[in-house]
Amino acid sequence: MWNKAAGFEETGIVIWCRDGTQLCLEPALAPGAMWSADEIAELCYRHYRTRLPKQGKPDPNREWTSLAAVVKVESATQREVCADPGNLQVMKEVVAMGTGTKCIGQNRMRKTGDILNDSHAEIVAKRSFQRYLLHQMWLAASHQPCSIFIPGTETGKWRLKPNTRFVFFCSHTPCGDASIIPITEPESQLSKPMTGDGAAGQSSECKSDHERLGIEKRKSETTSSNHEIKRMKTDGDGYFSVITEDLSVQQVSVKQDDTNPKIFECSGEMQTANKETGLGRPKVVDVYRTGAKCVPGVLGDARVPGLGYHCVGLLRVKPGRGDRTCSMSCSDKMARWNVLGCQGALLMHFLQYPVYLSAIIVGKCPYSQEAMQRAIIERCQHISCLPDGFLPQEVKLLQSDLQFEHSRQAIQEVRAKSKTKLVPCSAAISWSAVPEQPLDVTSDGFRQGTTKKGIGSHQSRSKICKVELFHMFQKLVTSISLEALPDTLRMKTLETYWDYKEAAVNYQEAWKVLRSQALQGWVKNAKEYLHFI
Repeated sequence: MWNKAAGFEETGIVIWCRDGTQLCLEPALAPGAMWSADEIAELCYRHYRTRLPKQGKPDPNREWTSLAAVVKVESATQREVCADPGNLQVMKEVVAMGTGTKCIGQNRMRKTGDILNDSHAEIVAKRSFQRYLLHQMWLAASHQPCSIFIPGTETGKWRLKPNTRFVFFCSHTPCGDASIIPITEPESQLSKPMTGDGAAGQSSECKSDHERLGIEKRKSETTSSNHEIKRMKTDGDGYFSVITEDLSVQQVSVKQDDTNPKIFECSGEMQTANKETGLGRPKVVDVYRTGAKCVPGVLGDARVPGLGYHCVGLLRVKPGRGDRTCSMSCSDKMARWNVLGCQGALLMHFLQYPVYLSAIIVGKCPYSQEAMQRAIIERCQHISCLPDGFLPQEVKLLQSDLQFEHSRQAIQEVRAKSKTKLVPCSAAISWSAVPEQPLDVTSDGFRQGTTKKGIGSHQSRSKICKVELFHMFQKLVTSISLEALPDTLRMKTLETYWDYKEAAVNYQEAWKVLRSQALQGWVKNAKEYLHFI
């Protein structure tokens, strides 16, 4: 288990083809190159304080927000270390950042690609990262050595420099499955580290979170100490498991997914926790609620009081104001990135291998190592028959002890005696390490300050909305001579956003395999929302 204080040493990454051949052999980072979770967190917090303007940040008297970022980590290459054995310096740089907590409802989606559907910090940061990657690809295609990409072995294809890796940071546990984690008593122990599997500390935020998520509604519900929750029938013939009050698990029988029986099991961490109370581990009395709702048409949560409220491993969509959203939870999206990469379909035209994250770091907040492992890695670990270059990753999962200054918990601690209602900040900030207009601030999916009359204008668009990233991609394509383009961009006439995405055949095949084997029920946008130019 990786130690959150010490960070980890990355000595190399090898990607394997189905035939057993190796795609990349050179060590990614020089032996001995180290960084810690706290160092990454502090770098991101400092960037937030010094590089992002006041506009778009929460009013600390009444608002909070979430933060996410991508950090580029570069070390001396193997050759440089051989030439200078003392050269083990690691260069760390924030290359993308996002804040935000909101999503738009399905009824507000647009067919022109000019609105941000999902403004959760993790997604804003990822889209900002794609903008950075597009710029770096333009530098590579322009033969500028400062790019992070070097030529691949196929015409028109590129790959990351072998000493470059990316670390993802988020100030809070991703919404959805990763947020379904145990709550222990007494609450005074929640800020102390848990003993099992390297799980990082819970925090006293749980009480306020539960007030927000509806625990008052359940206070009147009582259960006896020997209460057991039997198997509960679904709308079909299947069953789902729930955790009984003594932490035993009722087994699942769900016809829709026999290939991955763990997907509907309840948490092993919660099953075993009470058995260790004699060793000083606090008793598990409940689970954190996630606001993300199970995807329509598939198995849902038990919603019984206490430990059995949620089922784990399920795909979820984010809640919205009013109508339901079509945005999958951050846990689900990050699980997808861990197989398909963070670059998306468009950039995959130019890449020999996906751009994967080396590590995901979470700031100080309620956290469970087991829940993160389950949500981000284990749900997709079993898939097979992916196209060459795609592979489920063993991304490192770490937690920092440093708290984000504008997190909900941090603001509550400062305003402990205030009676003013605390609300999430309505704005989202996007920042990318690009030379032109690196920053924009949005609200309700458009640039902040956009009027109803201004919606649809070029000035109303975020730089990371679909149509803006598509136009940036198109400029990249037109800057390259036809003979230097990859085959997928030379074979036929492509016009719409949908055309270009579908033409990335390896990426689409990998996505099809992932959906069929692990992420069944994923809510996809209708084609009509992707046929813009």
